[in-house]
Amino acid sequence: MTKLNIGIAPYEEMKRWTLAVASGKIKAGPNAPKLWFTSLKAAANVFSEENRYLLKVIAEEHPQSIAELEKLTQRKASNLSRTLRTLEQYGVVRLVEGDTPKGRKPLRPEVVVDAVNVSFTLV
Repeated sequence: MTKLNIGIAPYEEMKRWTLAVASGKIKAGPNAPKLWFTSLKAAANVFSEENRYLLKVIAEEHPQSIAELEKLTQRKASNLSRTLRTLEQYGVVRLVEGDTPKGRKPLRPEVVVDAVNVSFTLV
């Protein structure tokens, strides 16, 4: 199981932590966040129920293209492309160029992360 550790903190707190790690003042442990969000709402938008369902379909059905994923999910290709690019930016999916007999190179989505650990402070 590949886990992604995310942190939720105000921008200034993220900046302070990142600079402290970069300068060697503190050491980031193995469970330290690799990805940061400034709010729970921002994280919830990325890991929405709809996006988690999309990831489940990709992981279970292994579609060979976005067109195939479109048929499996009944979502429009333009919507899927935008969502997959966002998930790729966050390191949750990878879009791999595939080959077809006609020489086209469709993008094949692959799930890279199958669990997310969330860390945030309340005060």
